[in-house]
Amino acid sequence: MDKRILFTLALGAMSQVFAHAWEPKGDKIKTVWAEQVTPENVWQSYPRPQLQRAEWINLNGLWKYAVTDQNTVRKNVSFEGEILVPFAIESSLSGVQKTFLPTDKLWYQREFTLNPSWKNKSTILHFGAVDYECQVWVNNRLAGTHKGGNNPFSFDITRFLKKSGPQSIEVAVTDPTDTESISRGKQQLNQEGIWYTPVSGIWQTVWLEAVDKTYIRQVLPSTDIEKKSVKLNFDIAGAKGNEEVKIEVLDDGKVIRTVEQKLRDAIEIDVPDAALWSPESPKLYHLNISLSNGGRVLDQVKSYFALRKVDVRKDECGYNRICLNNQPIFQYGPLDQGWWPDGLLTPPSEEAMLWDMVQLKKMGFNMIRKHIKVEPEQYYYYADSLGLMMWQDMVSGFATSRKKEEHVNPSATADWNAPEEHTRQWQKEMFEMIDRLRFYPCITTWVVFNEGWGQHNTVEIVNKVIKYDDTRLINGVTGWTDRGVGDMYDVHNYPVTSMILPENNGNRISVLGEFGGYGWAIKEHIWNPNMRNWGYKNIDGAMALIDSYGRLLYDLETLIAQGLSAAVYTQTTDVEGEVNGLITYDRKVTKIPEGLLHLMHNRLYEITPVNAVTLIADSQNGSKNTRLVGVNGQELKMTSLPFECSPRSTIVSEATFNVDKGFNHLSLWLNVAGEAKVWLNGVEVFAQEAKQTRQYNQYNISDYSRYLRKGSNLLKIEVKDSKKMRFDYGLRAY
Repeated sequence: MDKRILFTLALGAMSQVFAHAWEPKGDKIKTVWAEQVTPENVWQSYPRPQLQRAEWINLNGLWKYAVTDQNTVRKNVSFEGEILVPFAIESSLSGVQKTFLPTDKLWYQREFTLNPSWKNKSTILHFGAVDYECQVWVNNRLAGTHKGGNNPFSFDITRFLKKSGPQSIEVAVTDPTDTESISRGKQQLNQEGIWYTPVSGIWQTVWLEAVDKTYIRQVLPSTDIEKKSVKLNFDIAGAKGNEEVKIEVLDDGKVIRTVEQKLRDAIEIDVPDAALWSPESPKLYHLNISLSNGGRVLDQVKSYFALRKVDVRKDECGYNRICLNNQPIFQYGPLDQGWWPDGLLTPPSEEAMLWDMVQLKKMGFNMIRKHIKVEPEQYYYYADSLGLMMWQDMVSGFATSRKKEEHVNPSATADWNAPEEHTRQWQKEMFEMIDRLRFYPCITTWVVFNEGWGQHNTVEIVNKVIKYDDTRLINGVTGWTDRGVGDMYDVHNYPVTSMILPENNGNRISVLGEFGGYGWAIKEHIWNPNMRNWGYKNIDGAMALIDSYGRLLYDLETLIAQGLSAAVYTQTTDVEGEVNGLITYDRKVTKIPEGLLHLMHNRLYEITPVNAVTLIADSQNGSKNTRLVGVNGQELKMTSLPFECSPRSTIVSEATFNVDKGFNHLSLWLNVAGEAKVWLNGVEVFAQEAKQTRQYNQYNISDYSRYLRKGSNLLKIEVKDSKKMRFDYGLRAY
């Protein structure tokens, strides 16, 4: 055979081996975007939308990797294969999918070559996120270390670079996951319930950029909607004091304002014919910024801003409301955890990440609660562009073995007494997150503590955040253990609706930070059929889900009228064993049509506030009331409510009340557990299994308001097969 043919065949065989060296691992469900990922196209977009430069190098792709014990030193590492960055070693798309233990150390290595045009410039090495603690070497010299798994960090590696030829980067990572008190979110070595597969190592983009010795480190816009102006706050590295800046403000690609002047820390610019940012009209203005000295250009960057204002104001009924641009706005969105079956915390691609957000916008949500995860920065740019308001959680965590101590009980009077070393690191990571993301106007709220996870020094820390960023609302504690601090009184209530009534919320905003969680498991789209696949209420079939979800939204309407300012439905997608998403985990089935959801959600934004009348008083404010009550068939007698009921009891109670006018809306409040039925003047108006929660559950029975009579009315309630409960109920009308 011709030698040229043999050589061609050999090259072809080698290329086939190389092409198949990397592939997704495992047999779990995957998204359609996973099928499109290659080492050449993985996460190639510029990773920092708030400050873009032309000269940069993307280092995502195949890196060498090894897993050793923690005592292994760098010179003894023998690399065992290739891993696809930026996917965590536990993920399918990493091409490895290995369990990584707290006793392990993960090693990475790759080479790169600098562009010759970068000679005489400084080279900055950026990591989007590495979970959890790492060391970085460049050409065998330690460039730096970092601790914290959710925030970006960078090193100036100029002095470590060779004059020419290949340059080497090595990274060593350790990750205690849930064995230590770190900000790990939902990661847990033992996956069950609400706890998911751990994420270790590099999980966001790695990249290089070239800068002058003097360069723009940050531009932070702050806007004034009354003055129709933007103030640009500059952080300049290596500034000598005689730099000049040229700023162009662009509207739809056209320059509408140019400012050239001596550089100052802050420069205020009027915006002609200014348009405000809102979910209906997410207007962004772009910036071209040039930094120079004596006519020599030192740096050129692109950025943007939006004119918007977020604060708290009272509505016409005196309720504190979230306001956008001086107008009350009801915020409604999903709990969004940002997990993927193929990439875990890393979306398989930027397109996949954007798809989720576009779907939520089509569904008619105007807000997202980003739940104990920090996304790549492109995510927040897309939220800005789409008009999706954002609640950004700090990533919570606690050591599973110390859960009783570190996971604060809902009724606990004291916080976790966290060690000084822990609170110092945790606060460092939180304020790093705020510093990184405060640029993005979509973020309207910082959420500090979630459900008592690692909750400590609450009053001190929340007040620090309030002082640190006064342009946003602060949700100090979402769910569970409220400490009376922050802008919001936030309750979690599964599966139905509730809130703290305005008269009981300490002059704050009442919000429902989590509720719903209706689970529908679709067999072909389940992460693990052998584990418990669950929701807070399990449902079988699309029609049953639409019926139940529609009922929840109907219940929300009477709460919004009575002062509820925001609600968060659990959740965007299924995640591992949780099947309570509006979309399956593999993003292949949307469980309720987007158009129908949009119609249902739109009603929530049009509800006007009211001052409701109490027809039957309950004890939400701590008072006692007397009602006719019978237990297990005994004669009804006057009893003080609430009162403790034994399990497996049947409770019957009656209350009479008078009305002198008609009402169109009725709000039923129940504090019961069991099969509950309610009759109004002999007509059954409510029948379902009721669950007792820490708050009174609220149900909208306005469709039965026509059964009210002028004069005397009778409400009867029966609870069969009760669980242990403190029995109470009430009725409000408007």
